[in-house]
Amino acid sequence: MSVRRRICVVTGGRADYGLLRELLDELRLHDALDTQLIVTGAHLSQAHGLTIDAIRADGYRIDREVDMLLASDSPVAITKSMGLGLIGFADALSALQPHLVVVLGDRYEIWAAAAACLIQQIPLAHVHGGEVTAGAFDEAIRHSITKMAHYHFTSTERYRQRVIQLGEQPERVFNVGSLGVGIISRMAFMTQQALVEDMGLRFATRNLLVTFHPVTLDEGAGLAQCKALLAALSDCQDTQIIFTEANADSMGSQFNSMIADFVRKHPDASVSFKYMGQLRYLSTMKLVDAVVGNSSSGLLEAPVLGTPTVNIGERQAGRIRVPSVIDCDAEQGAIHAAIQSACRLGHTPDAVLAELPFGQDQAASTIAGLLKKLPLENVLMKGFHDIEGLS
Repeated sequence: MSVRRRICVVTGGRADYGLLRELLDELRLHDALDTQLIVTGAHLSQAHGLTIDAIRADGYRIDREVDMLLASDSPVAITKSMGLGLIGFADALSALQPHLVVVLGDRYEIWAAAAACLIQQIPLAHVHGGEVTAGAFDEAIRHSITKMAHYHFTSTERYRQRVIQLGEQPERVFNVGSLGVGIISRMAFMTQQALVEDMGLRFATRNLLVTFHPVTLDEGAGLAQCKALLAALSDCQDTQIIFTEANADSMGSQFNSMIADFVRKHPDASVSFKYMGQLRYLSTMKLVDAVVGNSSSGLLEAPVLGTPTVNIGERQAGRIRVPSVIDCDAEQGAIHAAIQSACRLGHTPDAVLAELPFGQDQAASTIAGLLKKLPLENVLMKGFHDIEGLS
């Protein structure tokens, strides 16, 4: 009897879990696959909403937990967390013995998983490689995961070409589109009234969904940018501001403290959440007048939903833009002006949404189908693909 292929998926936080859910569902449809799940990072942190409970509530079996976050989010603490992650993943992978591991994105928790796979000689598949976040060390982490991975699933052709430019074999790099497109296309969104009743949200004449993460390559600039954003938001009249807190990055706790202070000072015009859950988050995103901040969701999910985005600063520099994204400097006046422009822009018509460059809605099923059949023998020695003109 043939051995079922063991596919291990790693999730480290709310962002990658939201995208990986549909892939987990697709993997479970294949009788030839045995799906494993490792949960790590912010999922296990009370300070970030203890979202492992949400994973359990969604009905997924968690095979291993890798607790790696320290109480502090200083650069020294995060470096130590990466070391703890290596230790934890060494044990988890040794126990589970997967045939292939799937990771998504650019987080340091995911880097630890990839590095452990490299040393334990476990084939690795990387989702959403080839993208750029110039204002954060996430970019270097993403590209290093690419170099440790053996198969790649990118969200656009441009990103596929960038992975090949990094030396990966073209036949191992697949442009499958974004997982987020499929999730959005099949989601039954909550109404405004349902969000009010379920979460206690208030809606005003204008409504903004705000997510702002640290600029990890320049801590001083990051704090100044957060202050500028909050000052610009305080100038917005007749506006309800819905915050989602920052990631478990260096300075993240400082950002969240500043947001909490803003909400205390503006209790009738603002609210903050550690974790909204994917359905609530995307339903809110669909209803608001604009998404504001520097999260990748403003450049992918918001455009797919037709909601304008105000993208602040350089954190997402290098990602593909669509016309509904308004870039601005991280300065109070520029942010305020961009918010006004975004609100005037309004939601994108459905006819335009069909032309977005993020693929259609089959990314999860395409990846699952490939994971079922891609060869795993002799994949560890992958070589380096030189671009044309080099030898």
